[in-house]
Amino acid sequence: MERHGRAPVASFFWSDAFAAGEVRLQGAPVQHARARRVQRGDAIRLIDGKGRVGSGELLSVGRDQLTVSIERVMELPRPVTLDVIVPVADKDRMLWAAEKCAELQITSWRPVYFSRSRSVTPRGEGAKFGEKVKARMQSALEQSGAAWMPDVHQESEVTDALRSIPAEWKRLLLDVSGSPLPRIASNGPTSVAVGPEGGLERTEIAAAEERGWKLASLNATTLRFETAVVAAAAVIRATQLSLGSV
Repeated sequence: MERHGRAPVASFFWSDAFAAGEVRLQGAPVQHARARRVQRGDAIRLIDGKGRVGSGELLSVGRDQLTVSIERVMELPRPVTLDVIVPVADKDRMLWAAEKCAELQITSWRPVYFSRSRSVTPRGEGAKFGEKVKARMQSALEQSGAAWMPDVHQESEVTDALRSIPAEWKRLLLDVSGSPLPRIASNGPTSVAVGPEGGLERTEIAAAEERGWKLASLNATTLRFETAVVAAAAVIRATQLSLGSV
C-alpha cells in the first residue's frame, strides 16, 4: 500500500455533516477504532464520501462513542468519471471487486444481468446486498484514504445499462478480441463494461457495438470478471493520472 511517507492515520467514514471543532461519532467508527486500537492523541481523518475530509486528533474512546477534534476541513474535487458495469455474479467475488474499485476511486458501480449471469447462485443482488456493497466500499475508503464514495446503482438489464451511458463518454466493453485497453483509454469520462463468467453472447456484443461501444482487451486470455474490472479500472486511472486528470 502506498503511504507517501506519511505517519499512520486512522480514517473514519462519517456521512453526517461535520466542521472544524469537536465531533462525536457513534456506530461503525467506534468498532473500527477498537479494532485499530487507536488511542487518545492519535491522528485521525474523517471522510464523508462526498469529498469532505477532516483532519485532527482523537480525544477519547468511549463504549459507544468517539470524540474527535477536527482542526482542518478540505473539500476535494470529485475524480474524473469512471463508471463500471459489472455482472450480477457470485456474492463474495462481487464484494471483493467493489472494494478494490472503491480504492481506485471509480465514480459509479452498475451491476447488470447478462445472459450468462442468470444461472449463478448464490448471486449478489437485492437491496440488502447493495448495502453490503456500500459498507465494503466505505471500509475501502477508510483504508485507502480516498475521499469519494462511488454511486451504487440497483441491478438492471445490460441493454438498459448500456443505453444509459452518455454517447460523449468513452464507452468500452471488455473482450479478448478488442483493442488493447492502454492504447484506447483516455483522460475523459469513461464507462467500462465487464461480462460474466462464460463470456458475452454474440448478440450482446453486437448490440453494444451498434450503440457505439468499443471493444477493449486486457490480456490474450479470458480473465475472471473481478480480475478484469479491477485491472481495467487501474489501467484507466493510471492513464488519467499520466495525463494530469486525477
